[in-house]
Amino acid sequence: MNRNSNKKIGIISTTQKGAGYIDDPDPKKESVYIEPGKLNTALNGDTVEFIFAMKKIRGIATKTGEVVRVVHRAKENFVGTVSSATAGASGASNNGGLVVIADDRKMYVPISVVDGKAKKDDKVYVRLKPWTDPKKNPVGEIIRVLGKKGINDVEMESIVLDKGFEVGFPKAVEDEAKSIEVNKAITALEIAKRRDMRGTLTFTIDPFDAKDFDDAISFRKIGGGDAGAQGGRTGANMYEIGVHIADVSHYVREGSALDKEAVKRGCSIYLVDRTIPMLPEVLSNDVCSLNPHEDKLTFSAIFTIDENAKVHSRWFGRTVINSDQRFTYENAQEAIDDEGAQYHDELVTLNRLAKILSKQNASQGAIEFKQEEIKFRLDEKGKPIGVYAKERLDTHKLVEEYMLLANREVAKYIFDSIKKKGKRDTGAIYRIHDVPDKEKIANLATFVKALGYDLRVKDGEVTAHDINHLLDQIEDTPHESLIRTATIRSMQKAIYSTKNVGHFGLAFSFYTHFTSPIRRYPDLLVQRILARHINNEPFGDRDIVALQKMAESSTEREINASEAERASKKLKQVEYMSERIGQDFQGTISGVTKWGIYIQENESKSEGMIPISKLSGSFDGKQSDYFIFNEKTYSITGEKTKKKFTLGDAITFKVISADLDKKTLDFELMV
Repeated sequence: MNRNSNKKIGIISTTQKGAGYIDDPDPKKESVYIEPGKLNTALNGDTVEFIFAMKKIRGIATKTGEVVRVVHRAKENFVGTVSSATAGASGASNNGGLVVIADDRKMYVPISVVDGKAKKDDKVYVRLKPWTDPKKNPVGEIIRVLGKKGINDVEMESIVLDKGFEVGFPKAVEDEAKSIEVNKAITALEIAKRRDMRGTLTFTIDPFDAKDFDDAISFRKIGGGDAGAQGGRTGANMYEIGVHIADVSHYVREGSALDKEAVKRGCSIYLVDRTIPMLPEVLSNDVCSLNPHEDKLTFSAIFTIDENAKVHSRWFGRTVINSDQRFTYENAQEAIDDEGAQYHDELVTLNRLAKILSKQNASQGAIEFKQEEIKFRLDEKGKPIGVYAKERLDTHKLVEEYMLLANREVAKYIFDSIKKKGKRDTGAIYRIHDVPDKEKIANLATFVKALGYDLRVKDGEVTAHDINHLLDQIEDTPHESLIRTATIRSMQKAIYSTKNVGHFGLAFSFYTHFTSPIRRYPDLLVQRILARHINNEPFGDRDIVALQKMAESSTEREINASEAERASKKLKQVEYMSERIGQDFQGTISGVTKWGIYIQENESKSEGMIPISKLSGSFDGKQSDYFIFNEKTYSITGEKTKKKFTLGDAITFKVISADLDKKTLDFELMV
């Protein structure tokens, strides 16, 4: 390639086959394709300097490039399996010895290692040494031998490490947490600084297996008020409803070892069989956790609400509570359904008001992305032995609505506080969700139209009401799950930012994350930010720059955590189906490509593929056929038999193989 070609710097995405793509900052411009052999040691996510020019590939003019140098490595640590030495996908030599095949499938070359402790089929954690010669495989130093591949604990730790998290905590962090635990007694002096809510009925509602409780709800009937004028019912009851959040900011001080580690982690990770907490367990499960019948320090949003769920007043500040009851979602639902149950009346009222709040949000255009959540039953070794759908109860929605209320009102309070102080003072972190990208919406509209549905689009734009109109059309149809997933993927990603643009999906003008500081660092930050606004403390330029950096890093860590959670679920799905080779299942075609069809099994939601070459003759066992992919109709059609496979079709299939290393499944059609 001509060295005088255009030269730029960008971030590269690599493929398993050793090719790459670099997106142009202008979304209207074509990305640059880096052919195999032209990466010059660049790895996925690296910032690279590259040159590019137009070139014909298979007769099509394509913008192709070549990496000149790696400016910055995105990732230096990898998890992988020790294997016998072979040449990598790039054709690089490793000069004998053992290699590590990375779990990260975008790592397109094996990593050469020399370590007497590691043996074939061991899972290891490797640090890449400087790699500058593309003719040789990179060399890595083994940081840790995790254990034999296939063992549940080894595989789960591998997932966590591969996404850039650690399982345990540094000693300095553990020591600091223990010191807080030793001195956790709440003094009378501290209580005197706070609003005392210990005499008000308060309870937590969480999953049955939860160990950390960072939110509680209090309820108090305060008699009639001005609801006649406001809500049309003279003398209507008024209620004081409090959303009480563990005051993590009281214990985790800015700049401490605990705080630095929480910044680094960003959030807790919820794998299939375990939680990797953001904070050490002595804090997350004890000191900060709102355990029942214990005095606890909280940061609260307290509302006066009438019978029509209209908020008449709001108060924010530090409090002390004592939870009367630890409910699970299930037994809270039982209390709602049983007139004789303790706290029945209070829960029924909270539930009724929550439903009104939900209807109000829906009328504003809040999108209801109902998706079935799958859980696995595991044996003592972590092996999946059963699968079930998580039931969504009224109590799930009850808690969700009051958390949404608190998050929205805290965000509005902070925004109003900033407005009073002037535009320069922007001490805030919001949870924002921008309007959908026009191109993605156009693709979604084409996709659903091919399946017989309508997405109303005007000048490339949609409203939340348009999205809800589509979701109403597909409810209880065979395409519901498929289109809901496609719709979610067409949305922008929700992120953290110091700049407020509102939340499209929730139809809120103001929104933040305040209600889960044990599990998410931004919520801890919002506690500190809110306290400074309540106390009318100023924010300097350095504060604002630091907040934006933390917003960006928190978004990145949230993405990494989500990837880890999906990887753990995918592993269990493949493990589950690997025990069912040869069995028949019912599924739905979830993807159609020129190389085959993807099928999602109805019960476990496991996804596998049938290559297009395997479709020939599979329907009658006699006649072979040639299948043609139609991109516009998302279908594959047999040239001779006219047998057609379309996205959303119900399919009976058999599992023929499972690859636990690659986390992939191969299926075969049944007739």
